[in-house]
Amino acid sequence: MVDSQYYLPNDIGISALDCREAFRLLSPKEQMYAHYLSRASWYGGLIVLIQTSPESANIYVLLQKMFRAQAPQQLETAATAAGLSAEEYQAFLVYAAGLYANMGNYKSFGDTKFIPNLPKEKFKALVWESLAFKQSPGDMEALWGCCCESLYSLEDKLKQLGLGEKGISAYFSGNCCLEDAEFAQKFLDSKNLSAYNTRLFKTEIDGKQCYEVRLASAEKDNCAVEGKNEVCCGKHEFEDAVFSVKRGDYAFLMEKVCQNLEKAKDCAANDNQKRMLEEYIRSFTCGSVEAHKEGSRYWIKDKGPIVESYIGFIESYRDPFGSRGEFEGFVAVVNKAMSARFAQLVSSAEDLLPELPWPPAFEKDRFLKPDFTSLDVLTFAGSGIPAGINIPNYDDIRQTEGFKNVSLGNVLAVAYATQKDKLTFLEENDKDLYIKWKGPSFEVQVGLHELLGHGSGKLFVQDDKGKFNFDQTAVRNPETGELISSWYKGSETWDSKFSTIASSYEECRAECVGLYLCLNKEVLSIFGNEGEDAEEVVYVNWLNMVRAGLLGLEFYTPESKSWRQAHMQARFVILRVLLEAGEGLVGLKECTGADGRPDAVITLDRSKTYTVGKSAIQSFLCKLQVHKSTADVEGGRALYEGYSAVTADGTHNFLRLRETVLLRKEARKMFVQANTKIKDDAVELVEYEGSAAGLIQSFVERFPDDAEKVEAQLLEMTCMDSSCWC
Repeated sequence: MVDSQYYLPNDIGISALDCREAFRLLSPKEQMYAHYLSRASWYGGLIVLIQTSPESANIYVLLQKMFRAQAPQQLETAATAAGLSAEEYQAFLVYAAGLYANMGNYKSFGDTKFIPNLPKEKFKALVWESLAFKQSPGDMEALWGCCCESLYSLEDKLKQLGLGEKGISAYFSGNCCLEDAEFAQKFLDSKNLSAYNTRLFKTEIDGKQCYEVRLASAEKDNCAVEGKNEVCCGKHEFEDAVFSVKRGDYAFLMEKVCQNLEKAKDCAANDNQKRMLEEYIRSFTCGSVEAHKEGSRYWIKDKGPIVESYIGFIESYRDPFGSRGEFEGFVAVVNKAMSARFAQLVSSAEDLLPELPWPPAFEKDRFLKPDFTSLDVLTFAGSGIPAGINIPNYDDIRQTEGFKNVSLGNVLAVAYATQKDKLTFLEENDKDLYIKWKGPSFEVQVGLHELLGHGSGKLFVQDDKGKFNFDQTAVRNPETGELISSWYKGSETWDSKFSTIASSYEECRAECVGLYLCLNKEVLSIFGNEGEDAEEVVYVNWLNMVRAGLLGLEFYTPESKSWRQAHMQARFVILRVLLEAGEGLVGLKECTGADGRPDAVITLDRSKTYTVGKSAIQSFLCKLQVHKSTADVEGGRALYEGYSAVTADGTHNFLRLRETVLLRKEARKMFVQANTKIKDDAVELVEYEGSAAGLIQSFVERFPDDAEKVEAQLLEMTCMDSSCWC
């Protein structure tokens, strides 16, 4: 038996995302706009296969060929003939669904590898028995040969994503380590190039280190041409190495993205949308992050659209160095009733920001009121679907021009529904409260986290011309009382400075803001929570956070002493802070469960939330902000990594608790998404059942016009780089 954390259980939750009513209410032009944006997103989403692992695209193509020839129900006959039991065939379907849902064979939430929960020889027997194999035995045997070893391998380095000996990453060639990532960042900073849309490949020529920086773009021409001169393609001597900057990574897929964005442009509702799409197309054509930033500026100006979307290399959680963005694209429809609450929160933001526990000088000079909408997702292409988003991630835009917040309503509706018998680590009397108030409390937390968490706080910057955005003769560090002595210089950004901890640190800061401000009666009232109901929302929000901190231990790897998931590391840090506060605020004890196996119970003293709890979060949140504002990497790392440490020492044996958490973990849900297609000049919504078979069928029908060409290109891209991870 393989450790259960490396496979997906047969009874994993799979839910269909319901967007039928939202889509029906769109006008024909809006439906067409949403359709082409969705097409662009789905093509771009395939890039994640290439970004995740060297074998992901090969496995994807193998599965697509099998299911295109036979739907899951038909393939079951072949499975029986190949000697698979019903449980083994279900395990095969769940694995396939997992690969599609995560866009690769590593979990999008936690970054651990998952392998099929059936013997390798049974998987092979099914491939050989399939109609796809009978139609093209040579191709299918070659495909199996390409991926059969890596499909099942749980070699230590392959168990999780990481850099160097800590794991595998397709953002870097296999011979790169942390020092290479740091060195490349220095080079990129010197050329004022963003790492967001890049990958890094290292070779050695005549004893000299040579690095290839690949830019994602439809165009492969590396010459400087008009409108593209901000991307410095070509060779560059840098210190004792040579860097070569090249266009054309994922060129075929980037071109498909651009073609569909062009078609969407014809259905745009206004000039902001048109100019936004023009800039995205320019960015994806020539590999310019500056063009994507320009598109993001128009996106911010497009206030209150009926169809909301965003696309590009966005989140850097899965880059082990924290600078490269994973491709994602989403298309969603505004839920007007829920959006009204978020709009009220935005209106109250300027009154709430001064409540945060840092001096006024550490807050942005003015609050740029963003759009904050609740959306029903039509399409979310990438490795996973979040509950809420605050974008763009470009600090210079967020600081001075603004941002948008979205809460994904139809995701929240199904993602966090919990059955009482599967609810772990809580006392019985807390379980009913938790189930009743988890939804309302999470709605409040997401709103505060995205708007006033990610949307707050100033970065102190000295630009290329030497100009400061703060008074360095007056602003003092509230922790020491001394004048500020460090700040961001030139092209330095939050991500480039704080690199490996940037994502988790920022999620922790936003989560703390949510905990801190949910104690505010005005905030609770905005979300319709008054009196005793409001108190229950606060209690369950804080209880959920400390429980999540305990659950976070699943995402820690003791062998490499590393965390694999930014949000869960953040929640563990908060648990540590609240345990350290003492006075009985949080209780955590190990015990034996009713089943005779190790268990644990976590409790929260609600009478101390507004005193001991608030004081602890207030102090910690101020420290987080000061280190962030002042670019104090050393101080920030010491603080954050100190609380992130998972040891057997002290009051709680967290390494032993981790084993208990793994023993009782529940697999994260997967989502089935609809497709859209044009029939008789109108757009139709095609829905699927919430099951492994439904999820598989949705992907089989996702690329009706050119599936084989897409798959051939994926194989070509994978083959071209295969030697980089040998």
